[in-house]
Amino acid sequence: MASSSNSKMLRKKLIIHDYLSGIFFLMLSSNQLLINHFSQYVSDHKKEFIDKVLRERTRHITLVLEDIYQSQNASAVLRTCECLGLQDVHIIEDEAKYSVNKRVLKGANKWIDLYRYKMKGFNNAEICFRKLRESGYKILVTDPSPDGIPINEISIDQKIAVVMGNELRGTSEFAITKADQKIFIPMHGFTESFNISVSAAIILNSLVTKMRGLDVNWRLTESEKEIIRLQWLRKIVRRSDLIEEEFLKTIR
Repeated sequence: MASSSNSKMLRKKLIIHDYLSGIFFLMLSSNQLLINHFSQYVSDHKKEFIDKVLRERTRHITLVLEDIYQSQNASAVLRTCECLGLQDVHIIEDEAKYSVNKRVLKGANKWIDLYRYKMKGFNNAEICFRKLRESGYKILVTDPSPDGIPINEISIDQKIAVVMGNELRGTSEFAITKADQKIFIPMHGFTESFNISVSAAIILNSLVTKMRGLDVNWRLTESEKEIIRLQWLRKIVRRSDLIEEEFLKTIR
């Protein structure tokens, strides 16, 4: 009798376990289910590294490149953004098409979100600025005018977007007049300017260092991390498209 009673109790426990497991499964988002599945194909070391990078990622600062036409410059800037932990870069293509130099880029574009504004017959800078403001960004434009402020005096209490113009003309008149503030790098030599990739590195390193030292909420939200983690796993796991397709069949 005792054995029969124990057997019934065990069956009840298994039924409850299966029921609770089913509820937990349903509570998981489709993104999280895919993350869990892809994680089987990734080493613990790589998963820990993904976690580490995500903890340092930010959307508090973003960069806007306006009509950059030299691929090595655009690629060097994107690489700098990724290394410094920026998740988003915006590319305005009113007059020049964005292109990359893979040897300079070193695959940095795989890990960031790139937004390109290239609609024919439209003011793409205006479209970009509108999107940034809707997302809560204060827009800063690089310009050597004396009415600007040096980068070390920039406040980062709110989200900021830094706009950099092309290699010859700099930022456009639209960007200069519609931005919230002009900024510049203090110069102490005879030469009037830095290369654009060097300028981006100096400006962003200054801002990111200041941001990380202040009590501002600059990190990604958990939902943002989940979306980005899945993006990265799709790029890390070989034949992830086929693996995802087969997995989704099993949960529908």
